[in-house]
Amino acid sequence: MKKILLYISIVTLGVFTSCNSDDFLDAPAKSSLDESIIFSNAGLAKGAVDGIKVPFGETNSYRGRFLPWYGLNTDVEWYNTSQTASANTELCNYNTPATNTNMNTTNNAWAMMYSGIERANICIRGLRNYGNPQPGTELGYLLGESLTLRAVYYADLLKAWGDIPARFEPISSETLYLPRSSRDVIYKQIIADLGEAEDLVPWPNATTATSNVERVNKAFVKALRARLAMAASGFQQYSDGIRRSNDADLSVAKMYQLALDECKDIINSGTAHLESSFETLWKKYNQEDLTAGGESLWQIPFADGRGRMLFTFAVRHNSVDQFQANGTNKGGVCGPLPFVFYDYNKNDTRRNVSCVPYKYGTAVSGVAKQELNDLDTWYFGKYRYEWMSRYVTSTNDDGVDKLYMRYAEVLLIAAEAANELEGPTAAAAYLKEIRKRAFPTAYQATMVESYVNALTTKEAMFNAIVDEHKFEFTGEMERKQALIRWNLLKTKLDEAKVKMTNLQARTGEYADVPSTLYFKTSSDNVSLDIYGLNRGETTNPGVEYTAKTWVKLDAVKISSLYDATINPDAHQFWPIWQVFIDGSNQQLTNN
Repeated sequence: MKKILLYISIVTLGVFTSCNSDDFLDAPAKSSLDESIIFSNAGLAKGAVDGIKVPFGETNSYRGRFLPWYGLNTDVEWYNTSQTASANTELCNYNTPATNTNMNTTNNAWAMMYSGIERANICIRGLRNYGNPQPGTELGYLLGESLTLRAVYYADLLKAWGDIPARFEPISSETLYLPRSSRDVIYKQIIADLGEAEDLVPWPNATTATSNVERVNKAFVKALRARLAMAASGFQQYSDGIRRSNDADLSVAKMYQLALDECKDIINSGTAHLESSFETLWKKYNQEDLTAGGESLWQIPFADGRGRMLFTFAVRHNSVDQFQANGTNKGGVCGPLPFVFYDYNKNDTRRNVSCVPYKYGTAVSGVAKQELNDLDTWYFGKYRYEWMSRYVTSTNDDGVDKLYMRYAEVLLIAAEAANELEGPTAAAAYLKEIRKRAFPTAYQATMVESYVNALTTKEAMFNAIVDEHKFEFTGEMERKQALIRWNLLKTKLDEAKVKMTNLQARTGEYADVPSTLYFKTSSDNVSLDIYGLNRGETTNPGVEYTAKTWVKLDAVKISSLYDATINPDAHQFWPIWQVFIDGSNQQLTNN
């Protein structure tokens, strides 16, 4: 196994340097001999396939660059200091330069994604040539896993950069430098690859390999295929403007039907389901419950000392305290837009899980207490050190996985595709299932049955699905690609600016939001008891509460959602970083 990993490392390095390694790249004899041994043996092959996942956790890859920044700013999520000029702000405000100092390095996310693709290409070639990978065999599973992991890397490259180089074979001297390829070609290839992979990969819990969500399973493969079908047929920025693909193979009719069929297969399989409550889902996630067969379909695996999901997205902790030793000012880099809390129905159980208005202050004798923020700063409550089973002691990473896809998305894709192809009646059952989990039994007659039954046109159902996506996925960085494929990116960003302006002034839809909050420390001497968060709560609850004026949301911060000098629809993708342009032998350009 050491030979193949060394080979992978050397070849991958060649992709991102301008050195002339023709002799090495044109000499297949030794690598082919190694592959014949490795990929005919399930144990050795598994080690090589596990290596495909290594680039996820590299320092400037998903861990510290892609996951913290792709997906901000949307109509529900933003970088909490977007108003302050910085390299991080540039990544979020739709005016990102190719020389961005956080990204313009040879070991960044772009490079690491292609490193993962090269590792996958070598494994796929070796398994096809030497492994006889049939359904029901371990080597068959490993081929399916390799195809799926390669598709994950490509899916993220496509959503961040649009047209990108297509590499579906290990690198040779002839393919060392490649121009951008049409994203349509790549979408078709990875959708086809996932069609092959789903025949090779068992359902959740059908085998030991699919018993945990850090290994791929058939439900995830089918769900990812459905997600990609929706993206490939959706609106996006091409060189000639915002449009759907002109490729007949990626038509709405074909892709929506594929997505609906895949989602129905997952639903009918009974191998995945919504967790019993929204809070249960996120507690299990923070507790690092990796058991397959629930709501999580697949997670990007991080070791305990890698990954920055809580480090970046959790409720803010000002210091080391009773919940974490990750360090000072951990979490809280991003959060929900201030109005999102008020767009939820107050009885929606997702609201208080998703939107948190407090942080944990500086610890005294090791114990920190909750402190109320200003109106302009909220945190994602889906990520909480205080819900972890493990006490994080690393000062740089938390090790919590990225929940890459979950069953709720399957239901919403099914609803959207069914609505388009068959009408709102066909979509209703899927939307109802999402909302049944969101609302207590006492409110389901009105907030589930009556609400969904009233959606009698395709337009009304589609708009409800767009809203439901917001309520379900705030803080998961899924919104940006969804807004793009719906052709709603600028529309919803502008709507969000208006909403924040109205919230600040307490006018329009936010006229009944209180301007004063009242709070006290609860009996546990840590958490806050807050009155005045709900609409209409204006009566002073008593002298034991402290009053706080809650109107800080200035125009500069509102305008920072996107750079006001540009049109975000003309900047849907990041540029390829300059270091890769310079090292591409004039094959890569930004347009």
